[in-house]
Amino acid sequence: MLEQLLIFTRGGLILWTCKELGNALKGSPIDTLIRSCLLEERSGAASYNYDAPGASYTLKWTFHNELGLVFVAVYQRILHLLYVEDLLAMVKREFSQVYDPKRTAYPDFDENFRQLKMEALARAEDLKRSNPNPVAGNAKKQAQGNNKSGFEGGNKKKSGGGGIDGDDGKGRKLENGNSNGNFVVAKDSNVSSDVNGRQNGSSNVGAFDVHKLQKLRTKGGKKTDTTAKASKAEPNKKVIKKNRVWDDAATTETKLDFTDHSAEDADRNIDFVAADQGESMMDKEEMVSSESEEEEEEENLGKNRKPDAKNKGWFSSMFQSIAGKANLEKSDLEPALKALKDRLMTKNVAEEIAEKLCESVAASLEGKKLASFTRISSTVHAAMEEALIRILTPRRSIDILRDVHAAKEQRKPYVVVFVGVNGVGKSTNLAKVAYWLLQHKVSVMMAACDTFRSGAVEQLRTHARRLQIPIFEKGYEKDPAIVAKEAIQEASHNGSDVVLVDTAGRMQDNEPLMRALSKLIYLNNPDLVLFVGEALVGNDAVDQLSKFNQKLADLATSPNPRLIDGILLTKFDTIDDKVGAALSMVYISGAPVMFVGCGQSYTDLKKLNVKSIVKTLLK
Repeated sequence: MLEQLLIFTRGGLILWTCKELGNALKGSPIDTLIRSCLLEERSGAASYNYDAPGASYTLKWTFHNELGLVFVAVYQRILHLLYVEDLLAMVKREFSQVYDPKRTAYPDFDENFRQLKMEALARAEDLKRSNPNPVAGNAKKQAQGNNKSGFEGGNKKKSGGGGIDGDDGKGRKLENGNSNGNFVVAKDSNVSSDVNGRQNGSSNVGAFDVHKLQKLRTKGGKKTDTTAKASKAEPNKKVIKKNRVWDDAATTETKLDFTDHSAEDADRNIDFVAADQGESMMDKEEMVSSESEEEEEEENLGKNRKPDAKNKGWFSSMFQSIAGKANLEKSDLEPALKALKDRLMTKNVAEEIAEKLCESVAASLEGKKLASFTRISSTVHAAMEEALIRILTPRRSIDILRDVHAAKEQRKPYVVVFVGVNGVGKSTNLAKVAYWLLQHKVSVMMAACDTFRSGAVEQLRTHARRLQIPIFEKGYEKDPAIVAKEAIQEASHNGSDVVLVDTAGRMQDNEPLMRALSKLIYLNNPDLVLFVGEALVGNDAVDQLSKFNQKLADLATSPNPRLIDGILLTKFDTIDDKVGAALSMVYISGAPVMFVGCGQSYTDLKKLNVKSIVKTLLK
């Protein structure tokens, strides 16, 4: 049964709702649809599943881009209504004829909707009568075809009689499900007789001397006797592998754990970099450089467009731009969208993300009237640029300093957990974030919760010593969740404002380590969960982030699991114009890019310039 159908403008004004249905929806599926799909350029699928406490809905929608209208139908997911898409198309056609931009209510549309619903239901019933059970019919035909092919294959193999063919026939027969036991035995006997025949034939053809074989057997027996005697003589001795000595020095056993808890390092000459590195790039304004880059890119785009216009011919392009087009169709948009998709993929955007973006842009432009003196390619380009800016712009505030001061007023430390796969630079960029916070007079404590990788604690201790900040550590082979909890308690006692928790690198498919990470997040409830990812990855970015979020949701013990809150992109200085990983990660997770690592020093950390990224993607 249809739960609700409503019509509203792209500005959010509700024009009509079905009073006949009048069902109170549980939760807020319409708001979630607008926030998660329509505003995030995920409208190409035209279907969305919403889970609420006690109900599960499916939402389908369609657009009238020329009038700027959205038509949404809501129904229970378990029902699988077949007439919803047909009903939406009919409602869209009828309502567009009576739509007036000056009107805000359409009470007289109720009777029209009642008739349209009856027509859609009648069509669905006729479709069911014409094909009552299409799935069962197709399965029956397929089973008959399989039986026929199975018996034909068996007859062919009987006539052929080859050993290898017999094996193939047996495999097919078991796969098709024909359990004829006599047939199997006959094939096995043919195979065995064929093999025996080949063995007998091969023994006659080589003129092999049997006496030689007997001599070899006696020699082998003597060898085995001597080895048996040797083993009986020394039964208790075990062969021990000796360590290889590369020089004349005597070998001494050394320990693997070099953790030194004494204060011997206090007398070493240490390069303190708190005053040498200068101001972090997070606080530097990039307005001048970004504007100059945009001007250069616009000049390059203008240069690139001139030869395209010459190739197409000035008369045809001028005629198309003056005449315009009544309504844009999907076939008109396909060439420009295909070129944009290829361009995005060359910039390292994942193929799945590029395809979804193009589908969403096509859905937003289809049916729109093309204005005069405008080209389809420029219209598609402008729509894609607007969509990319909307995706990359954070939906919420990402001001960490303000959140730190808010937590300080509540007399509790602000906890940040760094997660990610192996080798992306979590510890190094954690130190960069610590350096940036120190410049804003925020006291920081590091928590060495990577108790899995050898050398992780020593690496973090080196950063802490150079930055002159405290570090909480418990060594290796400890529970990272307990270490993080004790570190947060220690920070609250010492008055530290921020706790930066370093975790072990783990692949998204490693369930034991993902379970440990889920326990750490659930037990400590951090204020921010940062996913540290490389800017070098392409399609793997989608797999990493989606599986990280999925594992955190599946392994969580609470009904409202904590997922990834933000992204830190590393190695951004090594990718040139291949900046597509930022778009892929933000699109698949919905989390904003909060930091960008662009070097190896503590100051090489900056914010994401959305306009610069969009210009680079579309260049």
